[in-house]
Amino acid sequence: MTDTPAPQGKSRLIVVSGLSGSGKSVALRTLEDIDYYCVDNLPSALMPAFVRAVSEDAAGLHPKLAVGVDVRSRPGDLERLPGVLAGLAEAGIDHELVFLDTRDEVLIKRYSETRRRHPLSGDGLGLADAIALERKRMRPIAAIADRTIDTSELNVHQLRRLVIAELGMTAHSLTLLFESFAYRRGVPADADFVFDARCLPNPHWDARLRPLSGRDQGVREYLDAQPEVGEYVAQVTAFLDTWMPRIQADTRSYITVAFGCTGGKHRSVYLAETLAAHARDKGWREVATYHRELE
Repeated sequence: MTDTPAPQGKSRLIVVSGLSGSGKSVALRTLEDIDYYCVDNLPSALMPAFVRAVSEDAAGLHPKLAVGVDVRSRPGDLERLPGVLAGLAEAGIDHELVFLDTRDEVLIKRYSETRRRHPLSGDGLGLADAIALERKRMRPIAAIADRTIDTSELNVHQLRRLVIAELGMTAHSLTLLFESFAYRRGVPADADFVFDARCLPNPHWDARLRPLSGRDQGVREYLDAQPEVGEYVAQVTAFLDTWMPRIQADTRSYITVAFGCTGGKHRSVYLAETLAAHARDKGWREVATYHRELE
């Protein structure tokens, strides 16, 4: 392919495909949240030009790219995709095709609950027939996928966590996820480190701050002014600065650091955002936040 970009550096492209209603949009938005340059429903023929344009941007190579491909593509696009990906591989562009699949009965339930129209239902097809036709059209893409994810049993939050943990990381990197939660709803089952913030001053008791969250300036200023909060942050920061490099050296791929408080809205959110910002300042490239009670 003559228009395939010559690599200017090491870039990674994730192609996200799958059945309508399986969570492709959620996956792309999540990748965008962790600093992927994302384009949805890009024609296959334009994919090499997209990689080249982003790679040659004046700001320098963008190392993380993601493209969404689905049944809305123009005629012939899905058939061209294997050849396009082969050309990118020849040019030294590291890529991964991820296919999101979901059982038919789950897709029917999701469409019924959201009252959305299936993209293939415009030709007079019923929902079940539209899903069957889409599955047939997407079968060649599913057959060449590097990774297939069944989202039948995943809600939006679980899919976001999976994308951050398993797709968001680059080779030989450690993905750090800083999560906030409310103890009354339980501790996240997959947290590697859990820190209890219920001992800290609670902005909830300030009527002005109660409607806000730990992302808001008023809450941040309130907690920044509390000496015990500063001491707490310093000690947790020292712990993570000591042990995260050692965990990375032990070939771990991702770590979830969870902060809990009573409502999961103020202190835990503040701490997750504060520690995530510190991690980025320390040079960690794969850093994300997830606020369970705010999602």
